[in-house]
Formats: sequence, structure tokens, C-alpha cells
Amino acid sequence: MKFEEIKSKTPDELKKILVDLTKKRYNISLLLANGESKKTSEIKSFRKTVARIKTYLNLKKKNA
Repeated sequence: MKFEEIKSKTPDELKKILVDLTKKRYNISLLLANGESKKTSEIKSFRKTVARIKTYLNLKKKNA
């Protein structure tokens, strides 16, 4: 998810997306540990998206 897309969403939507991404990242890490998946790049992209969302939420909190 690009930063521009994150800016267009409300904080409640972003918190919901954050929970969903965290669950997906956990599930993919379990699949990787079991050897069922080879998509290691997905964990990296989920981690970066989570960081972008948290950064934006913190910026909004400081400016509010």
C-alpha cells in the first residue's frame, strides 16, 4: 500500500487494516516455517506497510 493510499483513509480504517496485515503476516510466517510457502518477500512488504501505517497514525496524533 502506497503512502498516498494511506493518507486517503480514516484512522479507524487504518487500524482495521493494521490488524488484518498483522494477522496475514503471522499466517505467512507460519507457512514459511513449515516449508509450505516460498514467498519471503510478502513478509517484507507487510512489515513495510505496517510501518507506513503506524508512521502516519503517529503523525496524525502529533498534529491533532
